[in-house]
Amino acid sequence: MIKIAVLVSGSGSNLQALIDANLSGKIVGVVSNRPNAYALERAKKANIPSCIIEHKDFPTREAFDDAMQKQLQAWDVDVVILAGFMRILTPKFVHAWEGRMLNIHPSLLPAYKGMHTHQRVLRTGDMWHGCSVHFVTAELDAGQTIAQGVVQVQHHDTAESLAARVHQLEHVVYPQVVELLCQGHLLYQSNTQILYKGKILKDPLQICQI
Repeated sequence: MIKIAVLVSGSGSNLQALIDANLSGKIVGVVSNRPNAYALERAKKANIPSCIIEHKDFPTREAFDDAMQKQLQAWDVDVVILAGFMRILTPKFVHAWEGRMLNIHPSLLPAYKGMHTHQRVLRTGDMWHGCSVHFVTAELDAGQTIAQGVVQVQHHDTAESLAARVHQLEHVVYPQVVELLCQGHLLYQSNTQILYKGKILKDPLQICQI
Protein backbone atom coordinates (compact mmCIF):
# COMPACT_ATOMS: atom_id res chain seq x y z
CA MET A 1 0.00 0.00 0.00
CA ILE A 2 1.28 3.46 -0.96
CA LYS A 3 2.02 5.63 2.09
CA ILE A 4 1.05 9.28 1.63
CA ALA A 5 2.05 12.41 3.52
CA VAL A 6 0.13 15.64 3.04
CA LEU A 7 1.78 19.05 3.57
CA VAL A 8 -0.61 21.83 4.62
CA SER A 9 -0.68 25.43 5.80
CA GLY A 10 -4.35 26.33 6.10
CA SER A 11 -7.90 25.03 6.35
CA GLY A 12 -7.14 21.72 4.69
CA SER A 13 -10.21 21.39 2.47
CA ASN A 14 -8.17 19.46 -0.12
CA LEU A 15 -6.87 17.25 2.68
CA GLN A 16 -10.48 16.58 3.64
CA ALA A 17 -11.30 15.68 0.04
CA LEU A 18 -8.44 13.18 0.05
CA ILE A 19 -9.61 11.70 3.35
CA ASP A 20 -13.18 11.40 2.10
CA ALA A 21 -12.06 9.74 -1.15
CA ASN A 22 -11.07 6.50 0.63
CA LEU A 23 -7.91 6.20 -1.44
CA SER A 24 -6.29 2.83 -2.03
CA GLY A 25 -3.16 4.42 -0.57
CA LYS A 26 -2.99 5.41 3.09
CA ILE A 27 -2.43 8.91 4.46
CA VAL A 28 0.13 8.16 7.17
CA GLY A 29 0.87 11.74 8.24
CA VAL A 30 0.09 15.42 7.88
CA VAL A 31 2.74 18.15 8.24
CA SER A 32 1.80 21.76 8.87
CA ASN A 33 4.12 24.74 9.03
CA ARG A 34 1.45 26.66 10.95
CA PRO A 35 0.27 25.51 14.38
CA ASN A 36 -3.20 27.04 13.98
CA ALA A 37 -3.97 25.40 10.63
CA TYR A 38 -7.45 23.85 10.73
CA ALA A 39 -6.09 21.02 8.61
CA LEU A 40 -4.56 19.65 11.82
CA GLU A 41 -8.03 19.30 13.31
CA ARG A 42 -9.17 17.45 10.20
CA ALA A 43 -6.25 15.04 10.59
CA LYS A 44 -7.08 14.52 14.27
CA LYS A 45 -10.72 13.71 13.51
CA ALA A 46 -9.58 11.15 10.93
CA ASN A 47 -7.04 9.62 13.36
CA ILE A 48 -4.14 10.58 11.10
CA PRO A 49 -0.81 11.41 12.80
CA SER A 50 0.21 15.04 12.38
CA CYS A 51 3.30 17.10 13.00
CA ILE A 52 3.83 20.86 13.35
CA ILE A 53 7.12 22.10 11.93
CA GLU A 54 7.10 25.89 12.05
CA HIS A 55 9.27 27.42 9.36
CA LYS A 56 10.00 30.45 11.56
CA ASP A 57 11.83 28.18 14.00
CA PHE A 58 14.56 27.50 11.45
CA PRO A 59 17.32 29.86 10.29
CA THR A 60 17.15 28.81 6.64
CA ARG A 61 14.79 27.18 4.15
CA GLU A 62 17.25 24.31 3.91
CA ALA A 63 17.09 23.63 7.66
CA PHE A 64 13.29 23.72 7.59
CA ASP A 65 13.11 21.33 4.65
CA ASP A 66 15.62 19.01 6.33
CA ALA A 67 13.34 18.80 9.36
CA MET A 68 10.40 17.90 7.14
CA GLN A 69 12.49 15.31 5.34
CA LYS A 70 13.37 13.61 8.61
CA GLN A 71 9.70 13.42 9.57
CA LEU A 72 8.69 12.01 6.20
CA GLN A 73 11.41 9.39 6.48
CA ALA A 74 10.21 8.51 9.98
CA TRP A 75 6.75 7.84 8.52
CA ASP A 76 8.33 5.82 5.67
CA VAL A 77 6.44 7.93 3.11
CA ASP A 78 6.18 6.98 -0.57
CA VAL A 79 4.29 9.99 -1.96
CA VAL A 80 4.06 13.64 -0.85
CA ILE A 81 0.93 15.68 -1.61
CA LEU A 82 0.97 19.47 -1.33
CA ALA A 83 -2.46 20.70 -0.25
CA GLY A 84 -2.39 24.43 0.28
CA PHE A 85 1.21 24.32 1.51
CA MET A 86 2.37 27.93 1.36
CA ARG A 87 6.12 27.52 1.28
CA ILE A 88 8.56 27.44 -1.61
CA LEU A 89 10.54 24.22 -1.32
CA THR A 90 14.29 24.04 -1.81
CA PRO A 91 15.72 22.24 -4.86
CA LYS A 92 17.32 19.64 -2.57
CA PHE A 93 13.95 18.69 -1.08
CA VAL A 94 12.20 18.70 -4.45
CA HIS A 95 14.86 16.48 -6.04
CA ALA A 96 14.53 14.01 -3.18
CA TRP A 97 10.85 13.59 -4.06
CA GLU A 98 11.03 14.00 -7.83
CA GLY A 99 8.28 11.98 -9.46
CA ARG A 100 6.67 11.34 -6.08
CA MET A 101 5.33 14.78 -5.14
CA LEU A 102 2.15 16.40 -6.47
CA ASN A 103 0.69 19.88 -6.27
CA ILE A 104 -2.58 21.40 -7.39
CA HIS A 105 -2.56 24.93 -8.84
CA PRO A 106 -5.62 27.16 -9.44
CA SER A 107 -5.16 27.80 -13.14
CA LEU A 108 -4.96 25.94 -16.43
CA LEU A 109 -1.19 25.62 -16.50
CA PRO A 110 1.05 26.70 -18.11
CA ALA A 111 -1.10 29.85 -17.95
CA TYR A 112 -1.04 31.96 -14.80
CA LYS A 113 1.73 30.48 -12.74
CA GLY A 114 2.14 31.99 -9.29
CA MET A 115 -0.38 33.94 -7.23
CA HIS A 116 -3.68 35.81 -7.79
CA THR A 117 -4.75 33.58 -10.69
CA HIS A 118 -8.47 34.39 -10.48
CA GLN A 119 -7.97 38.14 -10.64
CA ARG A 120 -5.59 37.73 -13.56
CA VAL A 121 -8.05 35.54 -15.49
CA LEU A 122 -10.81 38.12 -15.05
CA ARG A 123 -8.52 40.96 -16.01
CA THR A 124 -7.48 39.17 -19.19
CA GLY A 125 -11.06 38.25 -20.08
CA ASP A 126 -10.51 34.51 -20.50
CA MET A 127 -13.55 32.30 -21.11
CA TRP A 128 -12.09 29.29 -19.29
CA HIS A 129 -10.34 28.80 -15.98
CA GLY A 130 -9.70 25.85 -13.70
CA CYS A 131 -7.10 23.86 -11.81
CA SER A 132 -4.12 21.71 -12.73
CA VAL A 133 -2.44 18.82 -10.91
CA HIS A 134 1.26 18.55 -11.67
CA PHE A 135 4.41 16.87 -10.51
CA VAL A 136 6.52 19.27 -8.46
CA THR A 137 9.85 20.46 -9.83
CA ALA A 138 12.33 23.03 -8.57
CA GLU A 139 10.84 25.65 -10.88
CA LEU A 140 7.58 27.06 -9.48
CA ASP A 141 4.43 25.56 -11.07
CA ALA A 142 6.49 24.21 -13.95
CA GLY A 143 6.27 20.44 -13.53
CA GLN A 144 4.40 18.54 -16.23
CA THR A 145 0.64 18.80 -15.82
CA ILE A 146 -1.10 15.47 -15.29
CA ALA A 147 -4.74 16.50 -15.22
CA GLN A 148 -7.01 19.53 -15.26
CA GLY A 149 -10.50 20.52 -14.26
CA VAL A 150 -12.19 23.32 -16.17
CA VAL A 151 -14.77 25.96 -15.28
CA GLN A 152 -16.41 28.45 -17.62
CA VAL A 153 -15.95 32.05 -16.58
CA GLN A 154 -19.33 33.78 -16.19
CA HIS A 155 -19.91 37.43 -16.99
CA HIS A 156 -20.95 38.13 -13.39
CA ASP A 157 -17.96 36.37 -11.83
CA THR A 158 -15.81 38.09 -9.24
CA ALA A 159 -12.43 36.82 -8.11
CA GLU A 160 -14.16 35.41 -5.02
CA SER A 161 -16.93 33.57 -6.85
CA LEU A 162 -14.50 32.20 -9.41
CA ALA A 163 -12.13 31.05 -6.66
CA ALA A 164 -14.97 29.24 -4.90
CA ARG A 165 -15.91 27.30 -8.03
CA VAL A 166 -12.32 26.39 -8.81
CA HIS A 167 -11.82 25.26 -5.21
CA GLN A 168 -14.87 23.02 -5.51
CA LEU A 169 -13.37 21.57 -8.67
CA GLU A 170 -10.07 20.88 -6.91
CA HIS A 171 -11.87 18.60 -4.46
CA VAL A 172 -12.99 16.44 -7.39
CA VAL A 173 -9.83 16.45 -9.47
CA TYR A 174 -7.09 16.06 -6.85
CA PRO A 175 -8.28 12.80 -5.23
CA GLN A 176 -8.71 11.19 -8.65
CA VAL A 177 -5.14 11.99 -9.68
CA VAL A 178 -3.73 10.85 -6.34
CA GLU A 179 -5.62 7.57 -6.77
CA LEU A 180 -4.12 7.12 -10.25
CA LEU A 181 -0.68 7.47 -8.68
CA CYS A 182 -1.55 5.03 -5.87
CA GLN A 183 -2.74 2.45 -8.39
CA GLY A 184 0.43 2.72 -10.47
CA HIS A 185 -1.33 4.18 -13.50
CA LEU A 186 1.05 7.17 -13.53
CA LEU A 187 4.76 6.63 -14.03
CA TYR A 188 7.11 9.60 -13.90
CA GLN A 189 10.08 9.14 -16.21
CA SER A 190 11.25 12.74 -16.48
CA ASN A 191 9.77 16.23 -16.28
CA THR A 192 8.97 15.97 -19.97
CA GLN A 193 7.69 12.41 -20.04
CA ILE A 194 4.97 10.76 -17.96
CA LEU A 195 3.37 7.43 -18.71
CA TYR A 196 -0.36 7.04 -18.15
CA LYS A 197 -1.44 3.40 -18.22
CA GLY A 198 1.73 2.55 -20.13
CA LYS A 199 1.45 5.25 -22.79
CA ILE A 200 3.12 8.66 -22.99
CA LEU A 201 0.83 11.37 -21.64
CA LYS A 202 0.83 13.99 -24.38
CA ASP A 203 -1.89 16.26 -23.02
CA PRO A 204 -3.32 16.70 -19.53
CA LEU A 205 -6.22 14.43 -18.63
CA GLN A 206 -9.48 16.38 -18.61
CA ILE A 207 -11.14 15.04 -15.47
CA CYS A 208 -14.02 17.41 -14.84
CA GLN A 209 -15.75 20.46 -16.33
CA ILE A 210 -18.39 22.64 -14.68
